[in-house]
Amino acid sequence: MVNIKIDGKEYQVPRDTTILKACEAASIDIPTLCYLEGISEEGSCGVCVVEVKGTRTLQRSCITKVREGMEIFTNTPTVREARKVNLELTLAHHDIACPTCVRDGNCELQDVANRLGVKEVSFDKIPSPYEKDDSGPIVRDPGKCIYCRRCVSVCEEVQSVNALTVANRGIKTYIGAPFGNLLIDTPCVNCGQCIMDCPTGALTERDDTERVWNALASPDKYVVVSTAPAIRASMGELFGLPAGTFVRGKVATALKMLGFKKIFDTNFTADLTIVEEATEVIERIKNNEKIPTFTSCCPAWIKYLEEYYPEFIPNLSTCKSPQQMMGALVKTYFAEKAGIPKEKIFHVSVMPCTAKKYEADRPEINSSGIKDVDVVLTTREMGRMIKQAGIDFVNLPDSDYDIPLGEYSGAGTIFGATGGVMESALRSAYEMLSGKTLTDVEFKSVRFLEGVKFAEVDIDGSKIRVGVAHSLGKAKELMDMVKAGEVKIHFIEVMACKGGCIGGGGQPIPTTDEIRLKRSNALYKDDEERKIRKSHENPYIKKLYEEYLGKPGSEKAHHLLHTHYVKRELWEKVKSNV
Repeated sequence: MVNIKIDGKEYQVPRDTTILKACEAASIDIPTLCYLEGISEEGSCGVCVVEVKGTRTLQRSCITKVREGMEIFTNTPTVREARKVNLELTLAHHDIACPTCVRDGNCELQDVANRLGVKEVSFDKIPSPYEKDDSGPIVRDPGKCIYCRRCVSVCEEVQSVNALTVANRGIKTYIGAPFGNLLIDTPCVNCGQCIMDCPTGALTERDDTERVWNALASPDKYVVVSTAPAIRASMGELFGLPAGTFVRGKVATALKMLGFKKIFDTNFTADLTIVEEATEVIERIKNNEKIPTFTSCCPAWIKYLEEYYPEFIPNLSTCKSPQQMMGALVKTYFAEKAGIPKEKIFHVSVMPCTAKKYEADRPEINSSGIKDVDVVLTTREMGRMIKQAGIDFVNLPDSDYDIPLGEYSGAGTIFGATGGVMESALRSAYEMLSGKTLTDVEFKSVRFLEGVKFAEVDIDGSKIRVGVAHSLGKAKELMDMVKAGEVKIHFIEVMACKGGCIGGGGQPIPTTDEIRLKRSNALYKDDEERKIRKSHENPYIKKLYEEYLGKPGSEKAHHLLHTHYVKRELWEKVKSNV
């Protein structure tokens, strides 16, 4: 411990503490922009400066460590003026178009400007010489970039993707894809974690809401919608409700008010995914082939493996994600039952994920003969549509989803949290392998926010070893262990985003570990309260097989519910062209 003074008061703090953290412990909130604890700590923005007695210049509190006897001043005229000047220099490079920016009202730059009392910019505007990149699901606007480097750090340090970099110096500094490429021409997996940590509107998802509005207004389209497990625990945050508020019923009511003809629940196809995937994994374990098997629900993870670990493509489960299974069923099974031509159906999927936009556009996923999912909206986009329609979301009554594609088990709902796919699969695999009834359905060893988790499950004398990883950096750690033969394992779940889908790139901003935990708890509570907690016991899943698919793993099931993957050499091509 060291003894320091902050604004005249004495404190004891650990020796390696930064001034920023010491002030935080003393209930003094220092403004920051570039700082992202444990990830991006570069001190580039200069809005966190403080005075330290005996030093010639102001110190950047996020990177300066305390020392014995240090005297710190956080609110002097010099400090206040320096913070304002540094912020004005940042604003001089920023496209200040707040009312038309998607982050208006939820922007860290805007918040800091208001907090520091910056009402005008004293410096000449310096517009960005670089053009907007809207080539893919993630849109980069260099005019709104403040060069904080948080996106670069997250992409490199947390996700191990390296699709963003810093180029040039001074006023020509550029943050974007390496070698001047478009983001779509890099190994970007579209996970959207750069969006989640961007303090401004420099990184956003592609806005597809106008396409949905046009479809809803068209007399020639029968517009249906399906919603992911995770959004029922996060959508409320966009309307001021506490994180983790369960709003499934309100979501259904709002979507009906918007004009969707049918409201389906992707939890249903999460159950379907488990039945198909458990069947596939059991077969592979029995034949001792393609082990370990990797889950295939996360499109960012799929693209990451295709890019960086293509030798493991045969180990991926061939099961489509719940989104794409729903897409296939909507335009075949539902279309036939409802007597509606599949070409007339316009299917909108609401997801907590930006990579789902990419997944829906994959050319190999069109088993209905046409595009299975027409538009993917993030949680944020759907929230904007509800607001645009003037719907009072908070005070809506609950309503239910439409049958048959709206019923789900507790196993389906926990898909939204890391470890949920694995736990759901184990519930069904246990009974399918052993023929016995599983009484304790909770496998808590694969839950919660540790980066990599391992467990061994005894299924009627057979030891099944499983692993779970979330965030691609942790997935890389696990993949390298598997590749080196350091772990022997049967089944592995990977989610690209920390916490799984509850922390997806399309979720409300901010998303912290505390918020992730609250969202996860809401899903687990829903699971506990469901009468049916195993995917294979969902009566409408049973009916689907009886009426339409035959049995799990049947030829028809394979045609509609399974897919294939491709080895990607794009990154090597990009580098070779430099």
